[in-house]
Parts: sequence; C-alpha cells; structure tokens
Amino acid sequence: MRNKLVERAKELLADGTVTRVIGWKRGEFSYDVTPAVFETAEELEKDFVYDGFCGANVSKYLIRESAKEGKILAFLKPCDAFSFNQLLAEHRIRRENVYAVGIPCEGMADIGKIRSAGIDGVTGIREEGEEFVLSTLYGEERIAKKDALAERCLVCKSKRHPVYDELIGEEGEDLPDDARFEAVDKLEKMTAEERFQFWRGELSRCIRCNACRNVCPACTCENCVFDNPDSGLSQKAAADPFEESMYHIIRAFHVAGRCTDCGECSRVCPENIPLHLLNRKFIKDIDELYGAYRAGENAENKNPLVSFREEDAEPSVVHERGRA
Repeated sequence: MRNKLVERAKELLADGTVTRVIGWKRGEFSYDVTPAVFETAEELEKDFVYDGFCGANVSKYLIRESAKEGKILAFLKPCDAFSFNQLLAEHRIRRENVYAVGIPCEGMADIGKIRSAGIDGVTGIREEGEEFVLSTLYGEERIAKKDALAERCLVCKSKRHPVYDELIGEEGEDLPDDARFEAVDKLEKMTAEERFQFWRGELSRCIRCNACRNVCPACTCENCVFDNPDSGLSQKAAADPFEESMYHIIRAFHVAGRCTDCGECSRVCPENIPLHLLNRKFIKDIDELYGAYRAGENAENKNPLVSFREEDAEPSVVHERGRA
C-alpha cells in the first residue's frame, strides 16, 4: 500500500493538482511515526511511510496547511476522515485547498502491547493476514493482530470514509457500536464513589504535558484557557487533586458533541490514562438523550448540544441520570 500511495502522490504533484502532501514520516524509531508534509517526489520516496504504526490522525494539521497557498493532498484513514469532516463543519479547514484521498486501514498497532508480549528492538512492521510481522534487532517475530491492535482499533466504529475526493482501495462499512461502549457500561455500573476513586486514580498520574489537548482534532481554539495565566488553570502541575481533575473535565466538556472518538488523546498520553473514556461516555449519553449522532458524519449537521428541538430531553431527566 505504501508504494501505491507514493506513486499516486507523485502523479498529483507532477500534474499540478497539489503542491504538497501530508502523510507520515518515521522518527527516531520505526514505531515513532508522525505526520509530515512532503513537497517533492524525492522526499516521498525517501521518507514517506504507511504501515501498522501510522495511527496518528492528520486532520488537525490541515487547519494551518489549508490556510496556505496551493492545494495539499491529504491521505485520510477512516478515523481521520471523520475528524476532517467535523473540522469542515466547524469551518476550521478550507475545503477548496485540500485534495482528500481516502485510504484503507485495518487497524494500527500499539507498541506498548507489542512490548508487553516480550517483543523488543522493533525495526519494522508489516501485515500478513491476521498477524503483524515484526522485524527486530533479534530476528523476525509474529504477533496476532488482536493482541497488538490499539484499543480504538479493536472497537473501530467505521471502515468508511464520510468524505473524500478520491478513494484508494475498496470502501469499508460502519461497524457495530456494542464493543465500543463496554468499558463505559462497566463504569456506569459502579457506585458514584467507585467511579470517583477510579478517575481519581487515573487522573492523579497526569503531568499536564498538554499532549492530549495539542493532538486533539476538536481542540482548535486560537487561545486556550489553559494557556491564560490569568485563568488560574495555566500552571503545568496541578496544585491539588481538584485542579488535576478539572483540566480533563473542562476539556471533555469542551469537545462534547464534537469528539469523533479517534482516540488520539489516549494514544499520546505518556501516563497511559484512558482519556477516551471520558469522551466516549459523553458520546453514549448524547446518543441516548438526543438520538443517534456521529460527529463528523456530515459536514452540514449540527451537533445536538447546539441544536434545540421540542423533543429534546428535559433538564430534570439529565439531572436524574447524573445522580445515578
């Protein structure tokens, strides 16, 4: 697939359709892959990668890139495409400056799970059926995909691209949501005190690196309250347990109704806090209170929290649910 993407990108650069390409580039290690912009065929041949470690969502980078002169080619996995569409709905991306190419994704690997399986010194990865084949400093290793996939890929909501100008490979389909909300169901069955202790334990590890905010496609404010020294919230380290929780609670409310559940927040967290569960809980509640809604499904749709209808849930209903 990597070669096919490179060849198509070179064609679009050569005929002037686009002036640059956003994709992925390997960092210091083979699993340290990050979004990057390529301007020449030589750069693509040398540095462009697309493999099981290309989980990073490129959509947020298009906010700045689409504001520049010329059209940029963006390779979008299904989860990237949903985020891209949501950003279009919020008028954060100049659509006319992006040539969107939908690409297939059968799930991305989690290097943490691979290490937990005793596989170290990874230098490369490829897919073979239901396995990841890993090149390592010590030889070749294999691991079942189900044992190495990132959590968000195990409960993937869709293999379909809600928006694209061109599609490479066959289009996928929406997937059932049952497994996606299993962890939320478990949290809901806890007592209020048990849930409090769960999140207190998880959020107490936060070092306020802001990686979750910086990577989140829904966090696109030009000026963030957490960077305002007059807000009382801008310090890097929380002064007490209340402050360490408020950072994530405020951020979760900020993206409610706009989160596409791409899982980037949890992917980049150096403390492995399951931040996606906060957002996923809101997604589940919105579906139950206001009807099924999928952020990024349609660039014309308004999220239920900014749309007001006579059949909307009454405040008393929401209040009673919150006391459960």
